[in-house]
Amino acid sequence: MRTKRTAGLLEAAPWPATEDHTTILALESGIMANTPDPIGAPGGALEIEESEPKVEEPPRYNVVLLNDDYTPMEFVVGVLERFFGMDREQAVRVMLHVHTRGKGVCGTFSREIAETKVSKVNQFSREHQHPLLCTMEHA
Repeated sequence: MRTKRTAGLLEAAPWPATEDHTTILALESGIMANTPDPIGAPGGALEIEESEPKVEEPPRYNVVLLNDDYTPMEFVVGVLERFFGMDREQAVRVMLHVHTRGKGVCGTFSREIAETKVSKVNQFSREHQHPLLCTMEHA
């Protein structure tokens, strides 16, 4: 049995060495493979081509306020300023949109952030005894 040192590891091969094969130790996967030398490669070395991982954007969700007949408009403006970082003018615009059309988008976020904002707005509304309802929907 022949042995050969590869990257500080001792590799034992139970087959005799031949000129047309190279033993490759795949350290990451722990698999030992016997592959032929690539034609025309200097010294029989294999070239490894690295690829960039494909990263997808996470799905986005709209946080939506629903209109009701009991929550004061000023409270809705305060919620938009406090939880969505809107200035007074933008908060009034969104509040009027919710009031006239029945619902309005307050922002678009990743799922976790959208869930947190919905939960905080609904909890805040209940603590102040208002029926304001906030939901989320796939953007």
